[in-house]
Amino acid sequence: MELHFTRKNSNIDDEIDRLMRDAGGVRHPEIVREMILAALKAGQEDHNMADMKLMNTTLKEMRFTAKIFGPYAGTRKVTVFGSARTLPDEPVYSMAKDLGARLAASGYMVITGAGGGIMRAVNEGAGPEHSFGVNIRLPFEQNPNPVLKGNPRLITYKYFFNRKVAFIKECDAVALFPGGFGTLDEAMETLTLLQTGKRDPLPLILVDEPGGEYWAKWLRFFEDELLNEGYIVKSDFNLFERVDTVAAAVERINRFYRRYHSLRYVDQRLVLRLNSAIGAEDISGLNDRFRDILTPGGAVCASCSLPEEQDEKDFPSLPRLVVDFNRKDFGRLRKLIDEINGTGA
Repeated sequence: MELHFTRKNSNIDDEIDRLMRDAGGVRHPEIVREMILAALKAGQEDHNMADMKLMNTTLKEMRFTAKIFGPYAGTRKVTVFGSARTLPDEPVYSMAKDLGARLAASGYMVITGAGGGIMRAVNEGAGPEHSFGVNIRLPFEQNPNPVLKGNPRLITYKYFFNRKVAFIKECDAVALFPGGFGTLDEAMETLTLLQTGKRDPLPLILVDEPGGEYWAKWLRFFEDELLNEGYIVKSDFNLFERVDTVAAAVERINRFYRRYHSLRYVDQRLVLRLNSAIGAEDISGLNDRFRDILTPGGAVCASCSLPEEQDEKDFPSLPRLVVDFNRKDFGRLRKLIDEINGTGA
């Protein structure tokens, strides 16, 4: 029998509905129904057991990720990347530990890869009660660091791609310390997601030690090779910031959420939710300075919660800016958010 995601499956649709009723407590039944159908269709179509195992493990890992992070949805989190090989006597280890402590004191939780080096330092600073660990199973054993061992917020993944989703989807900021291939992979993937709008804007902080050149050298490469060769544009540099003190890193994260709260799209229009409203004169200035990223005839307008946002019940009282954003230049969008945060400061 050929299965369809639309309701053309006769008794199979009835059986799936009955199964969900019998299970009880199924939220968003139409989505769950499609997930069940996807599994059935895969079972019919794919004779490769390895593919089936990958689908199965991926679904189970992502379900468990949602279960662990779900109760903390209202708490802002900072993902911190960096080398597992950094030693405790190195200056950046102390900086990472200090960053964890300052973030926890500011009300954030931290997400690390649960390993040693920079990851352990951040978890030590934040403490286990403010930490998540997203570990990875490797051919050589990687045990979680002592801070996270036995922590109920420790997840161990088989697949890197699921782990990366947890790192970026669940965080409100990213801090990158010096590291190897893994750190650079995480840096470039985060930048790509921000540049293409596949991840909502967030603070992406490159942390060097005072006088350090690790990220400074990469920025020179970005300018000399990527920008000069036309592979990126100047506004892409708005997507990240380099600092060389922990205090500056925390300040940049806090500043990003000074007025900006979150965003969503409603009928192709961008809705920016704000912690406090801005005046008509300031909005007029935003229209003048950011006309280049508005759709033809579009504008930036003040608004309250839109009817289409009623499915999100957490933020109905927050003031809004509705932006006719062209969904092309996300570096300029980040600059718009920075100006909104600086307005009336």
